[in-house]
Amino acid sequence: MNKLEQARAQIDDADRQLAVIFEKRMSAVREVVSYKRENGLPIFDGARESAVVEKGVSRINDEELKPYFAEFLRGTMRVSRDFQSRLIGDNVVAYQGVAGAFTHIALTRLFPNAEAKACAAWSDVFDAVESGEAHFGVLPFENSYAGDVSDVLDLCFAHKDIFVSDIYDLPVVQNLLGVHGAQLSDIKKAVSHPQALAQSANFLKKLGIETQSYPNTAAAAKFVAQANDKSVAAIASAETAELYGLDVIAEGINEAKDNTTRFIVIGKKLPIDGERFSLLFTVKNVAGSLARVIQIIGEMGCNMVSIKSRPMPHMTWEYYFYTELIGSSSDSEKLTAALEPVCTSVRTLGIYGKA
Repeated sequence: MNKLEQARAQIDDADRQLAVIFEKRMSAVREVVSYKRENGLPIFDGARESAVVEKGVSRINDEELKPYFAEFLRGTMRVSRDFQSRLIGDNVVAYQGVAGAFTHIALTRLFPNAEAKACAAWSDVFDAVESGEAHFGVLPFENSYAGDVSDVLDLCFAHKDIFVSDIYDLPVVQNLLGVHGAQLSDIKKAVSHPQALAQSANFLKKLGIETQSYPNTAAAAKFVAQANDKSVAAIASAETAELYGLDVIAEGINEAKDNTTRFIVIGKKLPIDGERFSLLFTVKNVAGSLARVIQIIGEMGCNMVSIKSRPMPHMTWEYYFYTELIGSSSDSEKLTAALEPVCTSVRTLGIYGKA
């Protein structure tokens, strides 16, 4: 037996051992699925997966192999998510927009093997989750530059039986996309969502490229692909370019490189694990009522990282409040109980993520 045959025999032996370990791991995944189903937890848990990779890599002694083992573990967990989706049988996730838009991209990263259900409006996403047509919904919630998506927050307030089970931050990277063979010098017009055009205004102005607004970045990319005109480009993501068969002519043309959009995952059950939680509450319109709420939050030892007010529907000059805090699910329960005597209404909107 030569060296090649010896090496292949060792690989075959390792594969036999892996098969046994794989079955053992997937048997444990069945138990995880049962727990997640009972407690309304999402299949994807980014914090848990990061911890698994970090712990696994620390067990590898060969420094050269560490990044490859990290990728091996990520692939194993992708298979695990596929298996969980099939076992749960609730593999439909709703979003607003069209394939290739940033919300769709966030969905595919959170639920890479889900059946994506496109909805015309944000309210339709809530309706799909509420009716059971979709198990989860993915919605934009806040942008690091433009601020919160107020309409989505209002829908969270209006739908009392909907909860936030996860949050996901997606960096916004805008690229100039053209048809095959198009060069930067060919581009005379750029089409995209007004926000994407504004974010890329300096780049476009330097090149003298005129602009035209489109409802969203994916629709702009689809138009460019169908027009097949080298002089027209779209501003959208690299994923959108791949989806519509376009080339990336220029990468990262948006001026704000740290521009990030936060997306939320909504469902019908409140998760029980997480290091952050959010509350929705209302108080009497009298002096000191809001201050008392903030005081109680401080006394309970919860770090309030955000607080926002929004007008109450059909109640002129009345407001509700949203706050996000660092703390566990038990902190959420204790704080909600402490706030009930001083609030006219209070409920936990979500428990999720890492602090």
